[in-house]
Amino acid sequence: MKSIFMKENSKIYAKSGDLLISEPFLQDENFVRSVVLLCENNSNGAFGLVLNKLSILKLGELIEGLSFMDCDVYVGGPVEQNTLHYIYYGEQMLEGSISLGNNLWWGGDFKQLETKLINQEVDLAKIRFFIGYSGWSEGQLEGEIDENTWIVSAYEDSESLLFASPDELWKIILKNMGGEYQFMANYPIDPRLN
Repeated sequence: MKSIFMKENSKIYAKSGDLLISEPFLQDENFVRSVVLLCENNSNGAFGLVLNKLSILKLGELIEGLSFMDCDVYVGGPVEQNTLHYIYYGEQMLEGSISLGNNLWWGGDFKQLETKLINQEVDLAKIRFFIGYSGWSEGQLEGEIDENTWIVSAYEDSESLLFASPDELWKIILKNMGGEYQFMANYPIDPRLN
């Protein structure tokens, strides 16, 4: 995994497909030890999905036609938690999906996906569903990156993002980044309790 963490006096631009890893002592309950997949970042703002916050819901509870599905749903972020989003790994299987690089896709035709799920044509290990999303207004994410709220990282093994344990993903990514990030992975959530 190649790190592009902001160095002093350098500007980092986070792009679609990058990961935003929350700094170890971030206290915002929505983003404590979070790994966010950045799906879009442009002049209007940014959109991402938290990869490691499991919800208590199952897909079958959210979509009437899929009531038989016992598939986990994650909390993509605090914005519009009445919306459903999804990413998947592999070849493009849905019309309208947006490539995030490294065989990772965001969204696409939901009716087409629903049909594939009903017909069991989807490897559930290679797809992840989210309620809500993480959103930033114009310039907000760049400001947070400048303040070192987020570590920005590219990645090469997008499949592992879907297979890693949600509880361990934040640590795994930092350890894989090496150097100072390896040490950050072991920082306590509350240093006063150390």
